[in-house]
Amino acid sequence: MPGFRPVVAVLCAKPDDRPPGLDDLPVDFRFCDADGLADAVRGAQGLLLWDFFSTAVRDVWNDADALEWIHITAAGVDTLLFDELRDSAVVVTNARGVFDRPLAEFVLGAVIAHAKDSRTSFALQARHEWRHRETRSITGATALVVGTGGIGREIATLLRAAGLHVRGAGRRTATDDPDFGEIVSSAELSTHAGWADHLILAAPLTDATRGLVDATVLAAMKPDAHLVNIARGPMVDEAALLDALITHQIGGATLDVFDTEPLPPEHPLWEAPNVTITAHMSADVVGWRDELAAQFAANARRWLAGEDLHNVVDKKLGYIPGGQ
Repeated sequence: MPGFRPVVAVLCAKPDDRPPGLDDLPVDFRFCDADGLADAVRGAQGLLLWDFFSTAVRDVWNDADALEWIHITAAGVDTLLFDELRDSAVVVTNARGVFDRPLAEFVLGAVIAHAKDSRTSFALQARHEWRHRETRSITGATALVVGTGGIGREIATLLRAAGLHVRGAGRRTATDDPDFGEIVSSAELSTHAGWADHLILAAPLTDATRGLVDATVLAAMKPDAHLVNIARGPMVDEAALLDALITHQIGGATLDVFDTEPLPPEHPLWEAPNVTITAHMSADVVGWRDELAAQFAANARRWLAGEDLHNVVDKKLGYIPGGQ
């Protein structure tokens, strides 16, 4: 229709936290926070979730009377999906590809820091204490990466380049995968966890992965094994993990995601032995917001031209098919 400009609602966490670089798009944007989303989405054809942790969409679903497309600026879509959206014709796209390398770098850094016992070094430095000791090499160490999508594959690539032996764990098994070599069944994780010096979680949160790392998996891990979670907190049974750390059933953990975020100050994981905690920031490198906005703008141009969108999520599966 000549002169028609589609409306895109943009959900922001704060009024001044708007995506950059969208001014040249022939779209009428309605910027809002969660309180204003119902009004903003009414009559809108598109919705950009710049506040990608929000669960507000389900609360205003009845107001989304013209919605065709939702783009979430995150790799995981677990906070967005609900039954009515899954059953609708609304297309969902995500930020696949933006976070792969930063997350892989974070994991490699975590693996090196654990092998070199950096926590002890920092503690000794704080006490001005000089103590010579030996640490471990990562060359020849083993890493099992749970999640064989783009993020998991980038992690495998970096870890292999650093000299580790890597396997994947996913829904489908393989013996000749180009990135992992062998892929084992994530549904049988307790059978395979004992192989790994580093167990790395990089899968989407779905019904199949929720609570995946439980007491049984933790008991199957090596006594000096290292758990890395850059996926979603609910993939791990936190009570079982805490017990495994306190009893030295495993060697340590690097945790970037948690059941409750922010992690409450009184949470016992803060004081657990051999744990490194970061604030859900493993993918957030300088310039990441610009890249997220540019990715949305490129997809918006496809949408406006009637072309196929990139990064279309299978709403039933909860991720983009191909791997996992």
